[in-house]
Amino acid sequence: MPSFHLPDCHDTIRRALSEDIGTGDVTTLFTVEPDLRAEADFIAKQPGIVAGVEILRQTLLQLDPSIEFTVELEDGETAEAGDTIATARGQACALLTGERVALNFIQRLSGIATMTSQFVALTAGSKARIVDTRKTTPGLRALEKYAVRVGGGRNHRFGLYDAILIKDNHILAAGSIAAAVDRALGQASHTLSITVECDRLDQVREAVDAGADIVLLDNMSPEEMTEAIELIDGQAMTEASGRITLETVAAAAQSGIDLISVGALTHSAPALDISMDIRIIA
Repeated sequence: MPSFHLPDCHDTIRRALSEDIGTGDVTTLFTVEPDLRAEADFIAKQPGIVAGVEILRQTLLQLDPSIEFTVELEDGETAEAGDTIATARGQACALLTGERVALNFIQRLSGIATMTSQFVALTAGSKARIVDTRKTTPGLRALEKYAVRVGGGRNHRFGLYDAILIKDNHILAAGSIAAAVDRALGQASHTLSITVECDRLDQVREAVDAGADIVLLDNMSPEEMTEAIELIDGQAMTEASGRITLETVAAAAQSGIDLISVGALTHSAPALDISMDIRIIA
């Protein structure tokens, strides 16, 4: 099982807990004895790829630093319905107060990893790589892109600062593809790649001639992609985007495309159903 680098999420967890708890978890405070101890099992209710186990642990630790945590399934492993992903042992109040936030994180990230793995499986045997987009939940981009990696996908640019992507509105503002690329080449570091979004074959030719590193084929059919790839003839990397679904991704991959970017990985992945079941131990 590969090792995945989890981004620092301490402040993200802190904000999520503060949002949920506010001035106090009145239900738990008024109904549960403060010295009561319990064990909590986190159980998958449906099959999927696990992502966010360490975030689950860190969430509970912020509420009870003495919590003992046992992992049964690591990030990237497949859970079947009924499998225990992890078990936490500590203050019952902390487990109950942290339940919703902890589950929100691991359900969300496991859902993204699961959907990503489905896209990756459907492109097996092709050279196409599944990549994400910037269509992420505000404040959760690093975690959601982490989940894409756990699911076997790759990360596209993280933000507006680490790659140049010239889209239709940039082309309109600059006057043409050639003008936009020329301006970018004249000012950007050589380490920044330049992608040009094209939805017509004449734009593809212009983007290649202008010196684009990557040509993004936007909302093209597999047949149009094949024609565009032949036109590019290895002079730039190729990326497919727009209207890519689980039903259409295999055909897109067979066109010979290099990258397939899928916004649905992070904006439409359903949460994986995971529950927390507790038992009192003292």
